[in-house]
Amino acid sequence: MTVKIEGWENGSPIPGKFAFGIPAEEGHVQLSTNINPKITWEGTPAGTKSFAIICHDPDVPSVGDDVNQEGKTVPADLPRVDFYHWVLVDIDASRNQIDEGEDSKEITAGGKSPGTKSYGLSGLNNYTDWFAGDADMGGKYAGYDGPCPPWNDSIVHHYHFTVYALDIETLGLTGDFGGPEALAAMEGHILAKGSYIGTYSLNPAVPA
Repeated sequence: MTVKIEGWENGSPIPGKFAFGIPAEEGHVQLSTNINPKITWEGTPAGTKSFAIICHDPDVPSVGDDVNQEGKTVPADLPRVDFYHWVLVDIDASRNQIDEGEDSKEITAGGKSPGTKSYGLSGLNNYTDWFAGDADMGGKYAGYDGPCPPWNDSIVHHYHFTVYALDIETLGLTGDFGGPEALAAMEGHILAKGSYIGTYSLNPAVPA
């Protein structure tokens, strides 16, 4: 399968309008427009009954002690883990795109609710965990929420937008599922997949 995203070349920096955070004129980070990019796919194999979209960042620090701390830098050799930014499953087999802004047009304090939309079933992304306990931002973050890596990270982050063609109409997921649960449910049902990558950094010393 071939996946394409409008807004940047494959492997190139992601424009700020698709991000959760952008560099601030004063300080380090300010909130952005958080618009989901238009994503299209082609080359669907015979027998496809649904699609799923997963966007993840595999470059997230495994330990948060130095994250966004003045006078500190997140070291490059720190082990990294996955952070899921977009979990969308049970997309009808008749579709071959999600339009720009269809799943996210802004930052929603407290998150967007998971559940069935006209274009698929949205699961939780990891901002749910990141903002847990935050009086202003805490809540369930479902669907697309864009990049906002640590402003003091010493490496560029990579965002993998992957579309999966599946041999079943539904993964049978309900409730508060996230990326790991969606990927586990897909096992044995993936007919094909394709990815498109973007990079992002909020550290002025580490251009994306």
